[in-house]
Amino acid sequence: MTETDIAASPFLDFPDLPNLRDAGAGVYRPGLLFRSASLNRLTSEGLSRFAELGVRTVIDLRSLAEIENWPDPELGPDVRYVHLPMLPDPATTDRAWPEDQAALYPFMAETGGMAIVAAVRALSAGSPVLVHCAVGKDRTGLTVAVLQTLAGLAETAVVADFLRSNVGLGLDKGPVPYFDEAGVERLSRPVDELHLRSALARIHDLHGSLDAYLLNHGATEAELAALRALGPS
Repeated sequence: MTETDIAASPFLDFPDLPNLRDAGAGVYRPGLLFRSASLNRLTSEGLSRFAELGVRTVIDLRSLAEIENWPDPELGPDVRYVHLPMLPDPATTDRAWPEDQAALYPFMAETGGMAIVAAVRALSAGSPVLVHCAVGKDRTGLTVAVLQTLAGLAETAVVADFLRSNVGLGLDKGPVPYFDEAGVERLSRPVDELHLRSALARIHDLHGSLDAYLLNHGATEAELAALRALGPS
């Protein structure tokens, strides 16, 4: 799949679920890997339409405080919910998240290995997976970039798909204000190619390869092989 093809692939029109799209990017079969913002705003109509996607595992990368304030709705007995924070949870550690995105991305690479492995493990089973965080661009973006890279998508195409979150979230014209879980007004900032590349580079700096990074955080060789076998054919 080319960068042009990725840019042309549609967002799924759920007004209560921003940035929802199939993230297979031509390296996974359609309908296998989805990404989005938090599911907490899904209406009854949205829940009905979500069920039609066939998602069987939801990977939630948010903190405990985010989940307590904006819990995902019940998605039914056929959907497995997995919560693994991508970043150190403020409820259990005093290790603060960097405010600056340039520092946040390599930090996520350092702290998010177990959460990314949860997504690898779920996807390697071969049933549809959705990955989300709060806004659906940074934590979700890095996780999906790893999954796409593992399946052989070229880095230029991985970056092109990553940058589509700016359009999907209305950030293509600049930052957008929002209120965090503590009621503090903040700015949601556009994603940046250099930030993603810095996170991927940090993974290689620390572990030598993407495979080693995942194996060191609990993935198995069998899971990586199974994931790579989930091509579009």
